[in-house]
Amino acid sequence: MAGSPVEQVPSATATTGGDEFGYPHGHFGHLTAEQEKALQDFKIFLGEKGLYTHAPGEKPSHEDWTLLRFLRARRWIVEDAYKQFKDTEDWRKANQLEVLYDTIDVEAYEETRSLYPQWTGRRDRRGIPIYLFQIRHLDGKTVANYEKKAESTSASLAKTDGSTPEKLLRLFALYENLTRFAQPLCSAMKDRDNAETPITLSTNIVDVSQVSLRMFWNLKSHMQAASTLATAHYPETLDRIFIIGAPYFFSTVWGWIKRWFDPITVSKIFILSAAEVKTELERFMEPRNIPKAYGGELEFEFFDRPNVDPRIKEAITWEKGHTDFPRGPAYWVPSEDGNTLELYAVGRQDGKQRREKICSIPSPFPKVEEPAAAVAGVKKEQEAKIEAAMEGVKALSVSSSDDKPSTAEISEKVAAAAVPDAVAEEQKPAAVKA
Repeated sequence: MAGSPVEQVPSATATTGGDEFGYPHGHFGHLTAEQEKALQDFKIFLGEKGLYTHAPGEKPSHEDWTLLRFLRARRWIVEDAYKQFKDTEDWRKANQLEVLYDTIDVEAYEETRSLYPQWTGRRDRRGIPIYLFQIRHLDGKTVANYEKKAESTSASLAKTDGSTPEKLLRLFALYENLTRFAQPLCSAMKDRDNAETPITLSTNIVDVSQVSLRMFWNLKSHMQAASTLATAHYPETLDRIFIIGAPYFFSTVWGWIKRWFDPITVSKIFILSAAEVKTELERFMEPRNIPKAYGGELEFEFFDRPNVDPRIKEAITWEKGHTDFPRGPAYWVPSEDGNTLELYAVGRQDGKQRREKICSIPSPFPKVEEPAAAVAGVKKEQEAKIEAAMEGVKALSVSSSDDKPSTAEISEKVAAAAVPDAVAEEQKPAAVKA
């Protein structure tokens, strides 16, 4: 009875239409007044804790759309979002996630990639990358061999906290690929609605056909550990999750799975009956972007390299004869002028570190330079304010000793004069601005 509906999860036909709380609501550029205030309060709170910096004219330590993921995950409660954010920052630092992704062995990365969701190279109707996961390839022997190999060999130069298993650290290299490669690439594409809003999600097709209850049971601990850590440290990176081919006993499996995720993620999981698959997938994806196995037109099998959307390839400027994205880890970095994103292939290959520029694409958020005359004018104005403040300090310094200001008061006056009005306004809490 594969494909029979499961009562525990709502049918997609009953729940996916008219979602006023889904993307792009609550995302960058689509915030309510309350959500905007929560974001500003979150920045101030993180700044006070030393976890967020944004000097005038410089790039912030964390982009707004990254911070918004934690706020959405914690239902816009700043203190709760802070706790998850801090835990994630501590975890990333303890496990050197940046070093991990930069130095992971390319073959180890590809071996891990074959056990987890694969990017098809396509996007849904909203511009969100589409991933495919076929569970049947995770048989007990394959997983056991992978875990044994992972635990006996370090795949990168990163030092770890000693408590996160190597097999899971390799998995998180794939999450780094999602957030540092696939999502920025999809964000750069302007052939979508809400092109001003960065893509921070993924759409997933999960095929559970041909999987026995025993196989699910054997995979339980493997999938539970991965899901728990991913939910904790990569919040709000999943959008719709379509489960296809659910066998008759899937209600038992669902009883395990729903405990691994937070309620928000659980609400995004939809089990499709055989009759619903084509219709529901087409509501979110163009037929040309749906694999043929699920009623679409896309030539894509689970172990294939991404079949990259021709529109994406047209937007790319390739370097050094490259015509496709590389195997292994890669990430985008802003060009020196800020007008393009440049893709670098990283990781270690044959024991040697690689860093090769593959291609570039116009930046979704090009750097806007202020006119030199305007910058000079602001600078001149601030210099005049500081000079006036200093004159005031001199006048105060010759006053009677009873009225003489403290060193702290003098410093405060000079500092206040040195802060541009626009910056001072930006630094105020949202409630004060209003």
